[in-house]
Amino acid sequence: MGTAEKAAAIADPRVAERTDRIVGAVQRQGAVAVLAVVVLIALVAFPNFRSLDNAATILVAAAPPMLIALGMTFVIITGGIDLSVGSLYVLGGVLAAWASEYGFFAAFGVPLLVCGLIGLLNGVLIAWTRMAPFIVTLAALLGARGLMRAVSDEGSTTYLVQNDAFRRFGTGSFLGIGYQVWLVAVVVLLGMLLLARTRFGNSVYAVGGSEDASALMGVPVRRTKVAVYLMSGLLAGLAGAINAAKLGSGVTVLGAGMELDAIAAVVIGGTLLTGGAGTIAGTVAGVLLLGVIQNLINQVGNVNSNWQQVISGAFLALVVVAQTYLVRLRRDA
Repeated sequence: MGTAEKAAAIADPRVAERTDRIVGAVQRQGAVAVLAVVVLIALVAFPNFRSLDNAATILVAAAPPMLIALGMTFVIITGGIDLSVGSLYVLGGVLAAWASEYGFFAAFGVPLLVCGLIGLLNGVLIAWTRMAPFIVTLAALLGARGLMRAVSDEGSTTYLVQNDAFRRFGTGSFLGIGYQVWLVAVVVLLGMLLLARTRFGNSVYAVGGSEDASALMGVPVRRTKVAVYLMSGLLAGLAGAINAAKLGSGVTVLGAGMELDAIAAVVIGGTLLTGGAGTIAGTVAGVLLLGVIQNLINQVGNVNSNWQQVISGAFLALVVVAQTYLVRLRRDA
């Protein structure tokens, strides 16, 4: 905002209020608008994109990243980061395939238990020792990857899903949409309610805004941090479990770079890396936007899939630059 505009805003508080409201809406809904434009272009330019089967394929592919990005959203809003989710994702898949021999609930329960404990440990170390989340979750990344290798004999053993119900959950559908997509939709709705309508959600925003001020206001800072890292671990384990159900096995070579994809989707969705601001709806739009781009690249056919990473990186860079500008605009308003 220029000098003349600043003077006008000071003279008329309504101008500053209106500017703040517009910029805030762009921050929150920008990813949704970009997703709508990209989908509209794809519907016009790519006939195969219009089919319901293609839409179902995009949603099924986006289900595991959506869960991981959901947990990452809570973590980043508190001002943290979780680099362990990619390793927890692959560990969860291996454990789910192995545990499927003992039944449907074991296939879900074992990865949730193990990945949840690792997420809990992350949260306790970060909250009580005040160690940097980057260091703690990097250690968890290495530890979870090592545990996965130990369980799978250095990756040489691929466990096949033994339980028919668990396998049907990964491959079956209701109303043409995969069961796992319905499950993820329920989790996302719960996440929205938790973040927007509960005292815990307010605490997440408060901690990300200022830990010291939150502590002075009586916000349970440590408990909030532990809870978000626990959620992140649980959701990464659940993502691995539903992926194992879809593939019919616990594949050990997956998960590399998943944490970076999740961070990219969350940031593209409008969540600030500095914490204190962000929405689940924005994260959903970010994940779907990356999924649609990948789908379009696959439909073009003669474009190397690596370009999806290039486009994602370009999107991320543009969003970070735009966020920096918008934050400065709101501060000056």
